[in-house]
Amino acid sequence: MPISRRGLLRALGSVSVLAMFSRRAYAAWPERPIRLIVPFAPGGNADIVARLVGGRMSEALGQPVVVENRAGAGGSLGAELVARAAPDGYTLLTGSNGPLTVNPFVQAKLGYDPLKDFAPIGLTSQVPHALIVHAAVPARSLQELIALSRQQQVGVGTAGIGSATHLTLERFNAQTGAKLLHVPYRGGGALLPDLVAGTIQGAMTEFSSALPHHRGGKARFVGIASAKRSPLAPEVATMDEGGVKDFAAASYIGILAPSGTPQDVVARLQAALTTALGASAVLDRMRELGAEVATPELMSAAGFGAFIRQEYERSRVAAQIAGLKKE
Repeated sequence: MPISRRGLLRALGSVSVLAMFSRRAYAAWPERPIRLIVPFAPGGNADIVARLVGGRMSEALGQPVVVENRAGAGGSLGAELVARAAPDGYTLLTGSNGPLTVNPFVQAKLGYDPLKDFAPIGLTSQVPHALIVHAAVPARSLQELIALSRQQQVGVGTAGIGSATHLTLERFNAQTGAKLLHVPYRGGGALLPDLVAGTIQGAMTEFSSALPHHRGGKARFVGIASAKRSPLAPEVATMDEGGVKDFAAASYIGILAPSGTPQDVVARLQAALTTALGASAVLDRMRELGAEVATPELMSAAGFGAFIRQEYERSRVAAQIAGLKKE
């Protein structure tokens, strides 16, 4: 049946009213507390950063940002919960290497797509990976360690098969021709004590975790996978300075929302995150953790999105080099 001019105008008017209602609804956002899901147990780096940043975001948004731990499957359970949540800005994810750019290549049944199911808000920080060796190892530089690994077995521990540090070690071996033998641990709890005891000769681990042992003289860094030297140990050369061109790797943390979250809500979350990361108390605590606060570009939704895609491809290549199979 043909639509009359009056009916058409009435219909268009209804659409305008609905659009205006939608804009007004999100203009009032947030009207209730926001959940910030940490897909790991309390006490870890992701949990610490989430509580530190979440508290400051609460002040900027005028509503509590409540941290909720949902551990399991290397971070995949919590990530899936957020991926399936309503895209209204009230459920966010504290994302990191595992659930975003490692698990897709080691877990056969992933209940979400990290590149399609999330709307990036912004990166918060990165903790660079670093190579550290026992004090008795004769190599004092990256090139000396690479040469030594070609002459004799040099065991280097990581947090486990398929971990972010394992993939970093595989990339390092492939790029340099080193023959460092991977020694997988179940997390970092026993890794560094074994390094200090001399049970293993080296470790690819988070810079901040190994820093006390470097300072104590029981072990020493031979290179940090960062764009610049750390002010916490300025004597440690970057891997690029050590001859491994443009080599960078880190454990990162960022905030994401479910895909489909309105752009104005994403923008407000991003602005709140930027404000939080600019607070002196947050900056000081981040430095204490050995973390590098994200650059303004990476704090943005677009910058963090590009960063995730880059890390995803790096992990894909490293998983292929390591011969990892999804299980």
